Amino acid sequence: MHRYFTDQRHEVLRQRVRDFAECEVRPRIAEMEASRSVCHGLSRLIARQGWIGATIQRAYGGMGAGHMAKTVIIEELSRVSAAMGAMVQASQLGVAKIVHFGNEEQKKTWLPAIASGDCLPTIAVTEPESGGHVLGMASTAVRDGDDYVLNGRKIYVGNSHVGDLHGVVVRTGEGSRGLSAFLVESDRPGFRVGEQEPAMGLHGFSFGELFFDNCRVPAANLLGREGDGLSVAYSSSVLYGRPNLTAVSLGIHQAVLDETSRFCAERQRYGKPLAELSNIKLKLGRIQSRLLLARLSAYHAVHLLDQGLPCDAELMNAKLVNVESALESARDAMDIHAACGLFTDRPVERFLRDAHHIFAPAGTSDVQLLRLGELALGQVKGEWSSRLSELLRLEPSERPEEDAPATLPGQRTGSGRSWFARLR
Repeated sequence: MHRYFTDQRHEVLRQRVRDFAECEVRPRIAEMEASRSVCHGLSRLIARQGWIGATIQRAYGGMGAGHMAKTVIIEELSRVSAAMGAMVQASQLGVAKIVHFGNEEQKKTWLPAIASGDCLPTIAVTEPESGGHVLGMASTAVRDGDDYVLNGRKIYVGNSHVGDLHGVVVRTGEGSRGLSAFLVESDRPGFRVGEQEPAMGLHGFSFGELFFDNCRVPAANLLGREGDGLSVAYSSSVLYGRPNLTAVSLGIHQAVLDETSRFCAERQRYGKPLAELSNIKLKLGRIQSRLLLARLSAYHAVHLLDQGLPCDAELMNAKLVNVESALESARDAMDIHAACGLFTDRPVERFLRDAHHIFAPAGTSDVQLLRLGELALGQVKGEWSSRLSELLRLEPSERPEEDAPATLPGQRTGSGRSWFARLR
């Protein structure tokens, strides 16, 4: 089924990532699980494969391979280690802000370093008091001559403890046009990373706190213009966050099926393999069915994104379907494993823990359903997938001053031409 959306290049890439994951990542899982802390060395090793640059144009040293290639990379890493899949997906969020909003100087400075693995980027939006309510953030940036001075705190920042370049959205004014985004290097005075707290899952990945205490950054580090912060946050979440997290869920889901099928073939009950029991076959059938549907929704949405077609709804649905189905299948797998699944010598309990981490970022399932309900009622105000494809065809001086929807409410149109192909 997935060959409809992928070609030989994607499958060659899949095999390369799969081989790497088996040889380099799987042997480190036990150590990551035991230490429950960020794995710096492995994160750098993965970055230096060039995979963070999947959607970076070739002109800046990237793969220029698009979102489908990115999905394959994240999925295959997550099949072995969701923590390392999450590391790549979080880095891709950091890529998005520069690709879409960076000026030429910023692109030339940072994109080659990211593509080569010498720089790991992040995006920092969420705050303790505002959560997913972006407009409720309180962190500030105040202009002071040729600099901006940042103060505040960000939480749940993916790659917080390995990141070299943080894309930080803070308040520079009032209302929805009072948010702006800045590139903040990790060695800036006034910037620090909080202590890493042990979490339920994704051991080896970091998603912690960033603090800004009179952190001074040059005005040249402003992404886009003052007031573009909301667009930076939402576009990164919609066009990268949702499909990236979908890919992590998909990899976990595949691992659940592989491990549970293997367990059922090896485990004996009543003198024959557990897999011979009808009730076990039914549970495995449900896992297989969910996985087929989940992969179809994921690949279809990303295929549309690569084609430059409107696909906000498909991206929302893919995240919803993949997260919920991966969790359901992981619970079924735990049922099949019974007491065996409660011990850490088998990975099934890790799959369930890791799957729970993908639920909230880029919008919980309720958020996705709410947005899909608004679409059904014709209440949408335009699509980010359309808006960004149009903006990328404009020179910065030609971009509209007003943050108006790129399409009419409920309208779904597109050029049909890959906007990443245009970038390349």
